[in-house]
Amino acid sequence: MTGRLATHVTPSFEAYRAVVGDVFLPLHLSSGAPDSFRGVVRAVTVDDVHVSDLHGGQHVVERTSQHAARDNLASFKVSLMLTGTGLLVQDGRETVLRPGDLAVYDTQRPYTLEFDRDFRSLVVMFPHNRIELPAGLVGQLTAVRLGGSTGVGAIVAPFLTHLCDHIEQLEQAPGLRLAHSTLDLVSTLFAAELGRSPSRDPHEELLDRIRTYIEQRLGSADLTPTSIAAAHFISTRHLHALFHETGTTVAAWVRQRRLEHCRRDLVAPQLADAPVSAIAARWGFVDAAHFSRAFKTEFGVPPREYRTAR
Repeated sequence: MTGRLATHVTPSFEAYRAVVGDVFLPLHLSSGAPDSFRGVVRAVTVDDVHVSDLHGGQHVVERTSQHAARDNLASFKVSLMLTGTGLLVQDGRETVLRPGDLAVYDTQRPYTLEFDRDFRSLVVMFPHNRIELPAGLVGQLTAVRLGGSTGVGAIVAPFLTHLCDHIEQLEQAPGLRLAHSTLDLVSTLFAAELGRSPSRDPHEELLDRIRTYIEQRLGSADLTPTSIAAAHFISTRHLHALFHETGTTVAAWVRQRRLEHCRRDLVAPQLADAPVSAIAARWGFVDAAHFSRAFKTEFGVPPREYRTAR
């Protein structure tokens, strides 16, 4: 459930490059001043959420299309600049990040991150399916500056700053809850930023309302396309079309969100004594055998084995 905090003091750029390549995904790093480069990387992984505190000097990070093609894990990275500045480029957009600024980028597509001086940043990396927002929707925010001094950002940035300063807490008993709270806050920030867009499409607004409705009723066995459509005064055909445009189906979305909540509960210490069947039923799986098959398909192992391994 919780991992060990690893601290790497890197006396050279080559050492830093090797550590970053081990902590993150395949990347290309280069520096115009490798001889004077010094860095520190502190990293811990909790329930597939990777949190890293990085100190370093002038260098460029590149995630190429070749890197992305060789990597099957679809993840988001959320970066909080603590000191220095960084230039993030992805999806035809670029933004300069200064202390207190947040940004998100997607490891499935190429990106560049350039630091022109000494810096410190916090990076939180997690699989796409760890939050309820679709990857395509979050893709509208890549390489967009998310200010940490106003709105929801003014709540998220201080939380992440304190998390970085006390990163050792992630390897303690509260680590799992802290990791999940981090994802919840990040997801809330994304949703707030997307909702503030002046070019907001009415279909996207409707889809957001539908997803919120689903999320609040995942435990109900009566949650069906018919009931969802009726609650929003649309036809089931329209409902299916909305989800089809995002590359999924209503049933697949409901199943994935239920499975993600089950996965979280299976590794939650406070639910260690709860039967697997009770956890499944809590999130709308009335057939234990069906739940076990669906869980194994999604996460690669049966739910009991997943719980034991953690």
